[in-house]
Amino acid sequence: MNKNYSDETVYFISYAKLPNSISAAKLLEVVGVGLVINVKTGVIEDTSCTLITDEAKKFLKDIIIGHNLHEEGVDKLIDNIQRRFHGLSQKAICVAVKGAIDRYESWKNEEK
Repeated sequence: MNKNYSDETVYFISYAKLPNSISAAKLLEVVGVGLVINVKTGVIEDTSCTLITDEAKKFLKDIIIGHNLHEEGVDKLIDNIQRRFHGLSQKAICVAVKGAIDRYESWKNEEK
């Protein structure tokens, strides 16, 4: 089996409620955002997102991958998403990203 991620990576996912005004909310009520984070460096190495188009997924990957949580924190990442991603699901995606990072921070504190 091919291993895509190093042993220094962890995966966290969080969900957020979608606005009722978008068609995806008729099918599912939440969007999920997953983050693969290198615990040694704090760099987000990969991301996944449910319920958005392939192009939007690629665009979000471009924004999120490479962000260093240890050096830049969560606020800069959320600001960048808000500045660059203007889909109707923007707020839900930001809430889910923040939730995944909060889960990572809690896990990191428990591991110490």
